[in-house]
Amino acid sequence: MRSTPHKALGTGALSVAAVAALVLPSTPAAARPAAAPAACTPAQAVTNGGFESGTAPWVPSSSTVITSRSGQTPHGGSSYAWLDGVGGTHTDTLTQSVTIPAGCSTATLTFWLHIDTAETTSSTAYDKLTAKIGSTTLATYSNLNKNSGYVQKSLDVSSFAGQTVNLSFTGTEDYSLQTSFVLDDIALDTSGGTTPPQADPTRTPAAPSYTVSLASDASGTVWTGHESVSFTNASATALSEVYLRLWDNYHGTCDAMPIKVGNVTGGSAGALSVACTALKIDLPSPLGQGQSTTIGFDLGITVPSGADRFGHDGAFSFIGNALPVLAVRDGAGWHLDPYTNNGESFYSLAADFKVTLDHPSTLLVPATGTSTDTPGSSGRTVTTATAAKVRDFAWAAGPFSKISGTSAGGVPINVYSVSGISSSGAQSMLSTAKTAVDAHAARFGAYPYGELDAVIDNNYWFGGMEYPGFVLDLVSTTALTHEIGHQWWYGIVGDDEYNSPWLDESFTDYATDLALGKTGSNCWSSVSWASSAEKITNSMAYWDAHSSRYSTVVYGYGKCALHDLRRLIGDTAMTKLLKDYATAHWYGVSTTAEFKAAAQAATSTDLTSFWTQHRIEG
Repeated sequence: MRSTPHKALGTGALSVAAVAALVLPSTPAAARPAAAPAACTPAQAVTNGGFESGTAPWVPSSSTVITSRSGQTPHGGSSYAWLDGVGGTHTDTLTQSVTIPAGCSTATLTFWLHIDTAETTSSTAYDKLTAKIGSTTLATYSNLNKNSGYVQKSLDVSSFAGQTVNLSFTGTEDYSLQTSFVLDDIALDTSGGTTPPQADPTRTPAAPSYTVSLASDASGTVWTGHESVSFTNASATALSEVYLRLWDNYHGTCDAMPIKVGNVTGGSAGALSVACTALKIDLPSPLGQGQSTTIGFDLGITVPSGADRFGHDGAFSFIGNALPVLAVRDGAGWHLDPYTNNGESFYSLAADFKVTLDHPSTLLVPATGTSTDTPGSSGRTVTTATAAKVRDFAWAAGPFSKISGTSAGGVPINVYSVSGISSSGAQSMLSTAKTAVDAHAARFGAYPYGELDAVIDNNYWFGGMEYPGFVLDLVSTTALTHEIGHQWWYGIVGDDEYNSPWLDESFTDYATDLALGKTGSNCWSSVSWASSAEKITNSMAYWDAHSSRYSTVVYGYGKCALHDLRRLIGDTAMTKLLKDYATAHWYGVSTTAEFKAAAQAATSTDLTSFWTQHRIEG
């Protein structure tokens, strides 16, 4: 789990563990019920995009932003937006609220941009223009992108269909040498017919199998090599394209991407979208139901500085969400949700991975799956990690201290500590991991992933982050117990983490309470809703806009609701419900509707009022 900020630990009945959750992909057999498709009403969502009708409904930071004064020229008409150009420390903004119709398969933001600058550098972005929709950065431009005239920019915003969000442009200048960012003829066109692009609820591409070979530099912060993925179309609707999620490009810009893909085979690379975290791959011919194919590409990964789920803390690198993975298409179409730093956006199907990591022998490389080491070239080691039925793959690299043990239930556990973690702290985490993995397994089903690696660093600004068989954590019993709980609630029982974060975070925090002997007594009595729109089942789009409430509601209220359900239907029925539900969705995907149906089937009590009281919708 990863809350705001990446999960701060708290105390009291409604406190939440500082932990991050990841989405679990589903298998085609566990299809979600298809919702009634929303009709697409093609529209041009931006008003007064040419600035010829005054300022409204734009909200400029000053009266000089929308202008017809001399010094710059419009692309068309007589007016334009001129951000910055002051030559001193300065920020200009331009914002408009837009509504993107639901049900449209295509939504494209276009605008004409001219950049002129007095900066002479060819390497440093001193002055920047950022285009955002909601809280998501779509693109960033700078003095390095200067041009002699207007250039049209085109950005895919299809993932925001059905939302009302702010479209904004922010220009910032440093203390000297002007850069002018000149905008005109802004449009947001939507289209796509009257139904979503994919009505078949089957989740696809199915049964992905990833083969990756990477080599690192001396520090373990730069990795280069090749990745391929084979997959099958499980849907009756042909696949003409797939999307790769390059999640960690959130940590850079489209001009300086930490994750770079090139030389694609088995398809043609299309446009990058969603702030360069989604790459469309057009297939050579439509892939029919039951047919399989393979795409491959060269891959480069550059780990930024910072003790994050993707970042390095000095000599220690943490490499989560760095491998491109296939996006999911289901009854709602392609899931191309934006990255969220408050929690998780990840939605992927259970897959097999074979990952070969060539690195200096001075670095230990804990990773998802079961690893073996063989000698490489002089002074180097090749770590080969294999993992079956996992939703993602993560690893770390650094001169870690390592201790190992085996839980009473037979699960091998490794604890990797950065410098500064005491031996007693590492030992306590090994003991916690042994206890937690067995406690969760007893309640929900045997841990299936072979070994479990925990990478410990007290500099993480979040409480913890889960990946299959691999977690990042502070020295914290509660946080580590929570992250290990995610091996079931996200790892084994998957969910759409962006649209239904409660299905992994609330369930994992509930499991954490049980493992630590907490009953959640009276915790629902402390619930106080911030608004009528606040619900346990809200998506990350809502929580990104109300980040201060995310942990309180999704972790705190969510686990309290499950405690209340247990008290209502009885301990025995609740224990059986969750064990059976996990078994039924093993390596699949959970939905709110499916869980509510399973809960109702487990009791003769009508749960309608329970769901209403606890604001569990879906």
